[in-house]
Amino acid sequence: MFPLFYDPTIILLIPAFLLALWAQILVSSTFSKYSKYKSITGLTGYTLARNLLMAKGIYDVDIEMISGTLSDHYDPRNKVVRLSQSTYSSDSVAALGVVAHEIGHVVQHAENYFPLVIRNAMVPVANVGSSLAWIIFLIGLLFFNPLMMRIGIVLFSLVVLFTLLTLPVEIDASNRALKLLKSTVAMPEDELKAVKKVLTAAALTYVAATAIAILQLLRMLILAGIFGERR
Repeated sequence: MFPLFYDPTIILLIPAFLLALWAQILVSSTFSKYSKYKSITGLTGYTLARNLLMAKGIYDVDIEMISGTLSDHYDPRNKVVRLSQSTYSSDSVAALGVVAHEIGHVVQHAENYFPLVIRNAMVPVANVGSSLAWIIFLIGLLFFNPLMMRIGIVLFSLVVLFTLLTLPVEIDASNRALKLLKSTVAMPEDELKAVKKVLTAAALTYVAATAIAILQLLRMLILAGIFGERR
C-alpha cells in the first residue's frame, strides 16, 4: 500500500516520455534537414495537394493555409486540407512529403478506409475519455470507490483503443503518400527516400503517444489494485 501523494508508478512513464522526446527531436531535425532540398518536381505544397486531389478525382475538398509549423491536418467533417505555413508555399522535399501524407488521409476518407471510419467514429468518446477518465478515477481512488475507479479505467481504455487505431491509419496514409508521389508527379527515388525518412520520423510520434497511453492505463490498473498491490 502507498499513499496518494507518493506514486511510484510514475516511473513506468519515463521510457515512453523519453521515446516521445526523441521522436519529437527526430521529426524536427529530419524535417529541417530535408526542407533545405528543393524538389525536382517544382511543385509547392499547395499545387501538389491540388494535383493529387485532381488525379484521384476528388473535387469537393478545399485547401487552406494555417499558421504554425507541421500543424498540417485533414478535417474530414468540413472536407478541408489545412496546410501549415511551413508547407503551403514550400517546394522542399520535406514539405511535399507532409502534404502528400495529408492527401493520403483524404483518399482514405473518400474510399471509406475501415480503420479510419472506426477511428473517426471514436473521436467524441476518446475526447470525453481523455478529459474525464483520470478525474473520475482519482475521485474514486480518494474516496475508496471501486465503481468510479472502474469507470475511469473503462473511459481511458477507449482512449488507448483510439491511439492504437491511429497507428495503422497514419502508416497507411504515409504508404499512400509515397505511391502518389511516385505515380502522379514522378518524384525521383532519391527524393522518395527522403520523404520516407520524414514520414517515418513523424510516425514515431504516434508510436510514442500509444506507448504513453498504454502505460498510463497500466498505472491505473496498479493504483486500483486490479494488478499488483492493493490498497
